Amino acid sequence: MAIFAVTYTYDASAESLNEIRPTHREFLAKLLEEGVLLASGPMVDTNGALLILRADSVEEVSHLLNTDPFDIAGFIGERTITEWNPVFGPWSAK
Repeated sequence: MAIFAVTYTYDASAESLNEIRPTHREFLAKLLEEGVLLASGPMVDTNGALLILRADSVEEVSHLLNTDPFDIAGFIGERTITEWNPVFGPWSAK
């Protein structure tokens, strides 16, 4: 399986994001429990987030994130998915 770095840029107000954030975080917690999500969190001083996921392909990641409550609500203005090769750290191939 490959590792993917995903960035979200939000296209919604803080108030709108806060309304759906609990279900968004439940979605992410399930992915973490399944071993798909390795890390995630909001960016500091920007309107976006970074997610690190394990999957077989970009298409698999895209399909999965299409079910994110933030995406369903139309709150993600831009999403980038890039395969990442962690050379050092807990997710490196060693």
